[in-house]
Amino acid sequence: MYFFDSRVRYSETDEEGKLGIPGIVDYFQDVSTFQSEDLGLGVEYLKGLGLVWVMSAWQIVIHSYPRLGDRIRVGTFPYEFKGFMGLRNFFLDGEDGQRMAEANSVWTLMNLEKGIPARPTAEMIGRYVLEERLPMDYASRKIAVADRGEAKEPFTVGMQHLDSNHHVNNGQYIHMAMEYLPEDFAVGQMRAEYKKSALLHDTVHPFVGFGEGTVTVSLCDGRDSPYAVVEFARAKKKQN
Repeated sequence: MYFFDSRVRYSETDEEGKLGIPGIVDYFQDVSTFQSEDLGLGVEYLKGLGLVWVMSAWQIVIHSYPRLGDRIRVGTFPYEFKGFMGLRNFFLDGEDGQRMAEANSVWTLMNLEKGIPARPTAEMIGRYVLEERLPMDYASRKIAVADRGEAKEPFTVGMQHLDSNHHVNNGQYIHMAMEYLPEDFAVGQMRAEYKKSALLHDTVHPFVGFGEGTVTVSLCDGRDSPYAVVEFARAKKKQN
């Protein structure tokens, strides 16, 4: 298990003074990146092999939201390699040890030159310590969309959306999708399924559908083919 301790900064909080889902995603991305870097399996290692880990799916369950000044512990560990996929858990605990959020994630290792999936190297399998997965309620990584719903105004991908791989960062899709949530919608779970990468100057066409306690946002290209689908489920009780 790998973790680091932090404190919620003002710059990380939303208009309610809490660390929202985008901020939690940023912490989760950071802790997995730190682990890979400390193991010598980080950005430069992957770049040298022409490989990159691409996010395929997120499931994040929120029990309560950290607030400004709260001291938190953010952790992660991989629990399975399956062919060219890596499965990884995350957690966010309060100073008292209370579990505030937990997540499951599915990653695909890609060969950049060939544009096809690749199997993890012997170094990866040897250095990452697999642990028992968290006892959470695991949802499917596939998000069923029977009706995409209402089309919204298209927008263009900008530099601020990109990561070091020159693709839209997986967390940015969540930022985009949250723009379409009703004001009183308290999120208890977020799932995201990533279909393909959006690039600089691509046009994103959002479609918003409403279900029983859910809002599903399909972020599509000009042919209605999704870059990503993000589903928000309403919290069963009001979050802190």
